[in-house]
Amino acid sequence: MEIAAKLSILADAAKYDASCSSSGAKGRKGGPKGLGSTEGTGICHSYTPDGRCVSLLKVLLTNYCIYDCQYCINRRSSDVTRARFKVDELVSLVLDFYRRNYIEGLFLSSGIIRTPDYTMEQLIGVAKTLRREHGFAGYIHLKTIPDASPELLDEAGRWADRLSINVELPTQENLDRLAPEKQLVQITGAMGRMKERIAEAKADAAPRGRLPVFAPAGQSTQMIVGATDATDTTILHTASELYSGPQLRRVYYSGFSPIPDSSAALPLIPTPLIREHRLYQADWLMRFYGFEARELTTAQAPNLELGVDPKTAWALRNRERFPVDVNRAEREDLLRIPGLGTRNVKRILAARKWHRIRLADLARMRVPLRRALPFIVTDDHRPRLLGPDSLDLRDRIAPRGAQTDLFETAFAALHGEL
Repeated sequence: MEIAAKLSILADAAKYDASCSSSGAKGRKGGPKGLGSTEGTGICHSYTPDGRCVSLLKVLLTNYCIYDCQYCINRRSSDVTRARFKVDELVSLVLDFYRRNYIEGLFLSSGIIRTPDYTMEQLIGVAKTLRREHGFAGYIHLKTIPDASPELLDEAGRWADRLSINVELPTQENLDRLAPEKQLVQITGAMGRMKERIAEAKADAAPRGRLPVFAPAGQSTQMIVGATDATDTTILHTASELYSGPQLRRVYYSGFSPIPDSSAALPLIPTPLIREHRLYQADWLMRFYGFEARELTTAQAPNLELGVDPKTAWALRNRERFPVDVNRAEREDLLRIPGLGTRNVKRILAARKWHRIRLADLARMRVPLRRALPFIVTDDHRPRLLGPDSLDLRDRIAPRGAQTDLFETAFAALHGEL
């Protein structure tokens, strides 16, 4: 098979893995016949912590697989066109794209062929060849296989910037139903071993001020949302355990999309993207805002509300904690105010050392007042009972005729109408 044909098949097969944070942005176009085009060649975009956009070649080594995971388009029983790169073919492709400034790195995954160890050896071969023989200094993300030997996982971390193992489903019961070859305890065990190696490498590098030699960007995973009846409570609880246990850097959420010739055990309609979005918002609250997974849903409503973001939903359920005085509240309380992000909280804490905070100060900080006002107290603002004054306030932060149900709900909840 021609290299271009292999690339088309294996780049398309890799698009279902969200754990490299692809933006979904289209690539360049180069003329009517696509000369120099990067579209359709597996180039995606990932974002660094400082906001830079990094282009990656996102591809599978092969879409052959000995496993029969029902949610996977590359499963053993799937009737898809198969392809496989040789190690030297993929190395040449990466270097070719890199020299043309199409990419800055590689995201490499694979179906399982022959055995987990054999597949892992092939993946390592690509990264090792790039690093040792060609001096490749770009970013490499390797998808690892939990069944592979610990020695191979250790070697993978020497050549990759980031490692990941996809947990895919939040419970063993879900895996037994759709991916019986996979064991959650085996996956988390491999994550735990990588956590120890990452910690050791950081400790060794710290005195010299060098970059750790083992997976310096840490490890991540992906969970599929909506393929089973697992609730958001279950998904967030599993994510919380992965952050606190193996100390993953990121958990990615991928809304289930129906696949050809799928099992009767799978749903027929795709998961709404808004559910995936709400899970990312809740995940952010756990990682940066001090929320615990159990706070974000309730026993009566185990799924996140789709019509309102998780922080506002929590605030409406805990309206006895509001309004919050931004001139006196602790950082932890400020972080729980809808509309206030970590950067604005930092600005508020710095500014109030010098003077009392007023609405004009918050506006200069670009705080979204329309969201925050029902939940805060400043020197010149205190939410009042519904009446002429509060109606005037609503007009100030939401133009006449543009008030939303969310805003009305927030006002009513804070003043005892719900």
